[in-house]
Amino acid sequence: MPSVISFREATKVYSSSHLGRTTKKIGLVDFSLEVEKGEAFGLLGLNGSGKTTTFKLALGLLALNSGTVKVFDSPPSTRAFYSRVGYVPELPYFQSFLTVESCLKFYGRLSGLSNSEIKTNLERVLWETGLVAHKEKRISELSKGLSQRVALAQATIHNPDLLILDEPMSGLDPLAIRDLREYLFRLLEDGKTIFISSHSIFEIEKLCHRVGVLKEGRLIRVLKRKDWTGSPGGLEERFTEIVQNDHLTGALPKTSPR
Repeated sequence: MPSVISFREATKVYSSSHLGRTTKKIGLVDFSLEVEKGEAFGLLGLNGSGKTTTFKLALGLLALNSGTVKVFDSPPSTRAFYSRVGYVPELPYFQSFLTVESCLKFYGRLSGLSNSEIKTNLERVLWETGLVAHKEKRISELSKGLSQRVALAQATIHNPDLLILDEPMSGLDPLAIRDLREYLFRLLEDGKTIFISSHSIFEIEKLCHRVGVLKEGRLIRVLKRKDWTGSPGGLEERFTEIVQNDHLTGALPKTSPR
């Protein structure tokens, strides 16, 4: 299968200066990964392991110190690239005075959709994300769970080929999580590619074909579904075992930030 996302020895180091002293922090180190067309690939890791950094690099929102990242065989920066990608950040934010409907129309225009495409696609995503009954509500009136549904709707209104989802199930109740899972399964059936992180290992276990385990900015293992299916404790047990048994030095890479 062709790769949709390709990381090759990608390294990102964050630098900050205060009172003449420079502090460096590892984002990612020598990160290499191929995400194939039509698969759901999950990233698992403890807080600060590099999941969000990985996503932001794939979106072109951060610059690498070394290595390469390509999405659809090109660096992630062009307008054409963004029209093919949908993104749900860990902490989505929308203008509070907008209604759900006007918010989604705005993101549709940003994605380059025509007025007729926005009308058609809006009806689809409102239905798929369970927002039909809430479309006239202002963003400020929404619960955390409904706001998360809006985040998913804006990420899919332009029918992207790739979805990058950073903790998309955060704040959702069990029924909403089920609805989201079923929606993601339908997107996979339509040939979409999903790159996702979540602290809900149970959901990652159900959805993903493969899973990468991150620790201190390093990709320490890639698991296939067969590696956790049928094993005692499933993916959660495999993840815990891998993280606890891996011993990293935590040393900074020898590279200069750009």
